[in-house]
Amino acid sequence: MYMCEPQTLCHILGFKFKFYQDPSGETPSSLYRVAAVLLQHNLIDLEDLYVHLLPGDNAIIEEHKREIVEAKQIVRKLTMVVLSSEKTEEKEKEKEKEEEKTEKPPDNQKLGLLEALLKIGDWQHAQSIMDQMPPFYATSHKPIAIALCQLVHVTIEPLYRRVGVPKGAKGSPISSLPNKRAPKQADSFEDLRKEVFNMLCYLGPHLSHDPILFAKVVRLGKAFMKEFQSDGSKQEDREKMDILFSCLLSITDQVLLPSLSLMDCNACMSEELWGMFKTFPYQYRYRLYGQWKNETYNSHPLLVKVKAQTIDRAKYIMKRLTKENVKPSGRQIGKLSHSNPTILFDYILSQIQKYDNLITPVVDSLKYLTSLNYDVLAYCIIEALANPEKERMKHDDTTISSWLQSLASFCGAVFRKYPIELAGLLQYVANQLKAGKSFDLLILKEVVQKMAGIEITEEMTMEQLEAMTGGEQLKAEGGYFGQIRNTKKSSQRLKDALLDHDLALPLCLLMAQQRNGVIFQEGGEKHLKLVGKLYDQCHDTLVQFGGFLASNLSTEDYIKRVPSIDVLCNEFHTPHDAAFFLSRPMYAHHISSKYDELKKAEKGNKQQHKVHKYITSCELVMAPVHDAVISLHLPKVWDDISPQFYATFWSLTMYDLAVPHSSYDREVNKLKVQMKAIDDNQEMPPNKKKKEKERCTALQDKLLEEEKKQLEHVQRVLQRLKLEKDNWLLAKSTKNETITKFLQLCIFPRCIFSAIDAVYCAHFVELVHQQKTPNFSTLLCYDRVFSDIIYTVASCTENEASRYGRFLCCMLETVTRWHSDRVIYEKECGNYPGFLTILRATGFDGGNKADQLDYENFRHVVHKWHYKLTKASVHCLETGEYTHIRNILIVLTKILPWYPKVLNLGQALERRVHKICQEEKEKRPDLYALAMGYSGQLKSRKPFMIPENEFHHKDPPARNAVAATVQNGPGGAGMPTSLTINTVRLEEGTTEETDKLKEKSQGVVKVINKTVNATPKVTTSNGNSASNSKIIKEKDDKEKSGKEKDKEKKDKTPAATPEMKALGKDGKDKPKEERANKDDKAREIKEKTPKSDKEKEKVKKEEKASKEEKSKTVVTIVESKSTAEKEREKEPSRERDVAKEIKSKENAKGGEKMPVAGSLKSPVPRSETSESEREQKRRKVDTHSSPSHSSTVKDSLNELKDSSAKHYINHTTPTLSKSKEREVDKKDLDKSRERSREREKKDEKDRKDRKRDHSNSDREVPQDSTKRRKEENGTTGSSKHSKSESPSDSPRLNEKEKEKNKSKSSGKEKGDSIKAEKMEKSSSGSKKESRHDKEKTEKKEKRDSTGGKEEKKHHKSSDKHR
Repeated sequence: MYMCEPQTLCHILGFKFKFYQDPSGETPSSLYRVAAVLLQHNLIDLEDLYVHLLPGDNAIIEEHKREIVEAKQIVRKLTMVVLSSEKTEEKEKEKEKEEEKTEKPPDNQKLGLLEALLKIGDWQHAQSIMDQMPPFYATSHKPIAIALCQLVHVTIEPLYRRVGVPKGAKGSPISSLPNKRAPKQADSFEDLRKEVFNMLCYLGPHLSHDPILFAKVVRLGKAFMKEFQSDGSKQEDREKMDILFSCLLSITDQVLLPSLSLMDCNACMSEELWGMFKTFPYQYRYRLYGQWKNETYNSHPLLVKVKAQTIDRAKYIMKRLTKENVKPSGRQIGKLSHSNPTILFDYILSQIQKYDNLITPVVDSLKYLTSLNYDVLAYCIIEALANPEKERMKHDDTTISSWLQSLASFCGAVFRKYPIELAGLLQYVANQLKAGKSFDLLILKEVVQKMAGIEITEEMTMEQLEAMTGGEQLKAEGGYFGQIRNTKKSSQRLKDALLDHDLALPLCLLMAQQRNGVIFQEGGEKHLKLVGKLYDQCHDTLVQFGGFLASNLSTEDYIKRVPSIDVLCNEFHTPHDAAFFLSRPMYAHHISSKYDELKKAEKGNKQQHKVHKYITSCELVMAPVHDAVISLHLPKVWDDISPQFYATFWSLTMYDLAVPHSSYDREVNKLKVQMKAIDDNQEMPPNKKKKEKERCTALQDKLLEEEKKQLEHVQRVLQRLKLEKDNWLLAKSTKNETITKFLQLCIFPRCIFSAIDAVYCAHFVELVHQQKTPNFSTLLCYDRVFSDIIYTVASCTENEASRYGRFLCCMLETVTRWHSDRVIYEKECGNYPGFLTILRATGFDGGNKADQLDYENFRHVVHKWHYKLTKASVHCLETGEYTHIRNILIVLTKILPWYPKVLNLGQALERRVHKICQEEKEKRPDLYALAMGYSGQLKSRKPFMIPENEFHHKDPPARNAVAATVQNGPGGAGMPTSLTINTVRLEEGTTEETDKLKEKSQGVVKVINKTVNATPKVTTSNGNSASNSKIIKEKDDKEKSGKEKDKEKKDKTPAATPEMKALGKDGKDKPKEERANKDDKAREIKEKTPKSDKEKEKVKKEEKASKEEKSKTVVTIVESKSTAEKEREKEPSRERDVAKEIKSKENAKGGEKMPVAGSLKSPVPRSETSESEREQKRRKVDTHSSPSHSSTVKDSLNELKDSSAKHYINHTTPTLSKSKEREVDKKDLDKSRERSREREKKDEKDRKDRKRDHSNSDREVPQDSTKRRKEENGTTGSSKHSKSESPSDSPRLNEKEKEKNKSKSSGKEKGDSIKAEKMEKSSSGSKKESRHDKEKTEKKEKRDSTGGKEEKKHHKSSDKHR
């Protein structure tokens, strides 16, 4: 047969095509087929034929552009808000338009030819036609897409039959194309690269027309991944496989995911695709999801429309989503998510970030998602978290943004409830930490809390805390707020994710390092409040995460991952507290496994054998730890505490120290109640009843078993500690230094680590005391903890303050128990080395009774501690600093059960807190809320507070106590010369503590403390121990006589308030502090007082006079003097110098007092005397409520003791001969009596005048009341002192009390004030006398006391006349 020229054939065909190009014409398919076959056999050229076909390429490009614009318009319409009436009209118009479009599809001859080519398998020519058109334009026409799909089916058939068909599926084989020019069928994965991948790329999103082909391609992908992951192929094959893998990823990105978007909610396809996806590492998956979400939807008009419709539908569902309709809404969300999960979740998450109340319903409604969708959700969450445009802080820059908090909360809930892979999220948090950003730890915290049921909250009750010290079962039942059930699966998932991706230890280390990073790097510019929040979040998450690892990792896993303590600290720079926190479970695992081995090896069942084995296993495990810790601190640290003690402290937990029996009982009783309720429940079906009861019984048995196990364990640990304790504290320097190291390296870092650690630290201190550990001074330890808490409190974050408060609370609980009852004190402290008051350098001599602190003095010491706490609290409250105020309020709230116990300290605090409430109401509402909360709780505790005399005053037998303490108080005067340099050091180190003691414990306690400090000096400098002891005996005798009277008075009246102590809180002039730092005081006094000789003489005269007055004033003064003098005997001449200075100071003020009766102008600050006068008056006011006003007498007596005792410490003189003493005494007394009489008369006149002036204005403004009081007392202090400066100096309170007292009897009050003043004068006078003046003065005083009584009467009568 003759064949035409190709050119001729082309013209003929072109003519034919031309013929059908009029608008109504339709080109027959046979013509397309003829042209296609001719092209396939190369009888004509495509270029020649193509020019004859319509429409032109330009028209096609125009049409494509028009489609894109239309799609965008549709999107715009969907996002616009349209009113309902307009909506219906618009919808109708749109429908009409769409119908028109579908009616007349333009006849596109190029596409017709393309379809014919694909049908006969001519891929080359088909490809070149498609290349002439915009991307995916051809395949967007369904017949072409289907034809291309068919061609792909045929091409992959053999390979699919071989590797892709699932087990059990028959499948319908597809026969190959009859012509040989069709593409070669694929037999291997390599063949797919040649044609198939190319065909799929031209299909793009339109693979959605053929779900079956979609599934086949995905299955081939799965089969390839299986092969790809099984290593063992040669290098060349490996390279080929890598290329194929990247092709597969491209196909997934460009074809499979876009096609899924266009399929109509096909859940099976989604699951099928997940089958392949789960074989990819999450990095690849997330990359694919990112492309799908952010790029694919913009690449094609159809996808643009789909995106808009999805968002529209999502809005519709989310508007109607509530807790009640979770199921139907969940189904709608599920349907929508099968095809377009990225768009849907992006919208849902944006809603959650705005409205956190959506979290619960959304989480519940996500139960109809496919596995792929859950994975996409994880990606969307991470993308939302990492959004760089979102601020992680609120505008005030002090709190974490609510969107982040909501997302974190959603994360926790959704990851717990559904099986979503966690690796990506955990890696994200780790990467953020590496970059030094700790905000996102919030997410980890939420995830661990929800998935593992481990809560970290500062609001735990003491019951919960107690439960947390038991075994795992008790923790789960009683330790958490929510009953945490069914966390087994979710915590297993979390553990697997951490171990599979090796994130467990890196996260711990990063968090431990980031704690400091928060402060020094991240927090540079940030508000302190936010830095504290971030630090707390970082720390809490570390504690929570470490707890999770400890309870969920097997011993092997844990030990394999956590390096030894020295490596953690020295190589990874982990802070010590965190390093031990991570290692602690390892030691426990180690010891228990060793112990089990030893038990199995030897079948000895005796308790002793068991204990012995336990101790052996401890030694084996802990020996390397002891060696390792040496590198953590400087060598000199180990002079005081042994590495063994350090390691023991850090490696034990509350579980090892005590069994929480009450917690176990509480939980068992709860279960019994539950079982009874189940029995009584008539409605419950019997089989359910049975099940529930079985569950309760099983739980109960578990708890009892656990309690028994813990009890045995605790007994073993205590045995071990008993054996270890002698090597714990080496005290090569001093006991004081040892306590310092112990607090610095052990107690303080650990007590703020977690709430349980806070309780542990308090228990441990008590345990070390109970074990009678050598070289451990319990007294010193408690004293250091309660004194000067200002610095510790100020440097805490909010949560640390709360934990520190818990620690103080537990310490106070112990102290209060000892304070409450002599029997308990004698039993638990009486004979213990921790309560030795003489600190010898070496060894411990069995607690010689004479060196022990006795009960009464211990009560004084406790009072001093309470005072210290008040002082620190008031200081913090008055700084105006946000952190100081917040932290002290948190601490005070925590220690409320045990502090304040003393009424006047409580009142002082109450006033300060009230002031905070008023000041902060507008400025800092969070402080206001804290202060109001505390204030309310404090008021409710008020009925339980007691007056000071009940808290620490002596009962009749106290006289012996006094005598004893005078000798044996902390370092009493009768101290043997064997006292080594240690005491001197101690004394230097402890002056502060002892001073504090002095300040607080009035009267005798002061005596004790003073002797404490002073005696070392005496003995070391003079070695006069013999003479001292004589003096003491004399003192004792006198004391006995004096003290009995003393006691009677005390019994009648409340004790002196420590207001004086509180005076001058802010350090402007605190008598206390003056007392505390005596040497400084001496210096100050020198500065304050006029230096001229005349003045000095005047001072001396005045003092003598005041002495006389004292002797006249009240009988009690005799006693007080006798004690004071006794004290004086202990301390010779140094005292005299300072006494002079002090007198001069007092007189400077006293001198002015007389002439310038009420003037407040005096530049000289008010002296101790004037202060003490005011205090006494105040005290009078305070104690006046009790009927007998002898209280004032007693108060002044105490005060007298205070003030006289105050000065002894610094003065030591060689003992004078007794005869000289007597002479000096007589002279002094005579002079002073004369002067004092004269001065008194003047004084009285002044006072009367002044009182008349002020009697009416008495009830005026509070500030005036202080001034008035001053004037009544004839006190001239500079005006600045009229402000209330001390915890108990608040004018408000005094005013109230004053009024009360007035109503009772103003006369009495005035009389009292006079008495008080006299006492003060006398006290200042008594200071002057040296130690050895005592005997004489005493006799004289007795003589004069009668005179004093008469004078008293005289004052009273004069008051009445007034």
